[in-house]
Amino acid sequence: MFTKLLLALPMLALAAAAPVEKRITHTGQATYFEVGLGACGSYNVDTDMIVALNSAQYEANDGGNCGQYLEIENTSNGKTAYAYVADECPSCAYGSLDMSPALFSELSGGDMDEGVFPISWHFKSKSWTP
Repeated sequence: MFTKLLLALPMLALAAAAPVEKRITHTGQATYFEVGLGACGSYNVDTDMIVALNSAQYEANDGGNCGQYLEIENTSNGKTAYAYVADECPSCAYGSLDMSPALFSELSGGDMDEGVFPISWHFKSKSWTP
């Protein structure tokens, strides 16, 4: 029994140390784009609440975050919104998101001229929907 416990402890330590992606808060910049056919394979329109995930994070999961919701906060005004991953943004830095016009407007208080603002965000669980 004691031997089994000793063998199990290192595995438990590794599991406890592994990050849970949905709990990691990312920071970056928000921009917006005219949507259409996304890297996730579906067509969207400007009124959809979607994001294009930066390439570093998109490719880290081989597109596995497609359809997954995020909770996003505009850190300059405190507004929050939910959106799901529908595309990839090759020009976005790590942590940054390109947003549909509807999402950008929601978070910027309707100020599309702002063009860019600071954000923090995290993934929701894969099964979560608003």
